[in-house]
Amino acid sequence: MSSDLTLVIGNRNYSSWSLRPWIFMTHAGLAFDTVRLRLDTPQFAASIGRYSPAQRVPVLLHGALRVWESIAIIEYAVELAGRGWPAERAARAEARALAAEMHAGFQALRDAYPMNVRARGRSVPGSPALAASIQRIDALWSDCRRRHASAGPWLFGEYSAADAMYAPVALRFNTYGTAGLGAAAQAYVATAVGDPLLQPWLAEAMAEPEVIARDEAG
Repeated sequence: MSSDLTLVIGNRNYSSWSLRPWIFMTHAGLAFDTVRLRLDTPQFAASIGRYSPAQRVPVLLHGALRVWESIAIIEYAVELAGRGWPAERAARAEARALAAEMHAGFQALRDAYPMNVRARGRSVPGSPALAASIQRIDALWSDCRRRHASAGPWLFGEYSAADAMYAPVALRFNTYGTAGLGAAAQAYVATAVGDPLLQPWLAEAMAEPEVIARDEAG
């Protein structure tokens, strides 16, 4: 594929922030090239400055433009694609709130459940903070599915940027188990993990040889 858009990402197995714009841009039908930098390596340290002023992945390159931070990349991709948020104003505001909450919150879950696509059946110690994060995610997903189930299988019926922001969370539950989630949220995990457009990412993550020890929790 040759495109004027290039998304610079980290390891597919571990880089949750890289996955978010990748899966959204894929759903939006945008053509883009991908550059993968191996995290925690001399290659990454030597190369990232060419791409990102923040020295982190992901970053979207579009001509001379550099867009860093996952949520900003997704918003730019929405503008390019002309779609990506719910059409109805109230639902659109709620979807943005869900996306922003994911961007800024759930630190206990991120710390306890690092994204690890290859891993299954991992077990980590619980904590009140982790339980609260899981409870909040369950409430968000269950409420969205209750109100929008008739419009489709995603949080707001049709696929939106909110689903892209929570895709790595669904993969975390796939690794560490869905204890603490109700039936509606568990069904959403199955939908997100089974997303046909996600499968190329998962296959490449499974094939990556690199191991980052600090992300091998449980």
